[in-house]
Amino acid sequence: MSIILNIETATKNCSVSLAKDGKILAIKELNNGKYSHAEVLHPFIAEVLKESGRTPKDIDAVAVSKGPGSYTGLRIGVSAAKGLCFAFDKPLISIDTLTSLSHAISVDVGLIVPMIDARRMEVYVAIYNQNHQQIKAIKAEIIEENSFSEYLKDTKVYFLGDGAAKCKEIIKHQNAVFIDDKFPSAKEMAMLSYHKYQKSDIEDVAYFEPFYLKDFVVIPEKKKKPTF
Repeated sequence: MSIILNIETATKNCSVSLAKDGKILAIKELNNGKYSHAEVLHPFIAEVLKESGRTPKDIDAVAVSKGPGSYTGLRIGVSAAKGLCFAFDKPLISIDTLTSLSHAISVDVGLIVPMIDARRMEVYVAIYNQNHQQIKAIKAEIIEENSFSEYLKDTKVYFLGDGAAKCKEIIKHQNAVFIDDKFPSAKEMAMLSYHKYQKSDIEDVAYFEPFYLKDFVVIPEKKKKPTF
């Protein structure tokens, strides 16, 4: 038996779940269009523990979404997860954010393409088959009219995630299917973290860092023109 706390903060969806052998015991989520993780993450952790009648000492591991995604969001989630692991001597499990997002839908035939917004027309993306096996590695890609054309010509391609919304007006192929309102969630993390726990697939708590994929770039504010 395993009790795992799952933390997802890679996008604007702040999500925490507690799961027993991969089955959700309690879950709290907020996606208000803002990055509210700093305010709600720790209360969510406390709430799922209280709702399920557990304490931090009762959990067997902490799982965290490792990215790619928001630099700040990932830092907040990983810092919280590592803090719990250090404080209560628990193992740390990392879950690939796009793999987790791919599990938000099931298809009988076709490909699943989870996308996370990476600003402007760029997305973090990977491609999975109907069994959620990755067939194209994670990359940052600028979306244009012919993106994914080599896949779209042969089969249905299901796009999901906050990065997919801005691609809807560009990719017009008849085999392109856009799934709305799907975000990385601690719900999908539950079974993935359970499988990793069974295999003792854990991270070094001291040295683990999020998978940013791209360097963090600070965009300077435009200087205001003086008024006279």
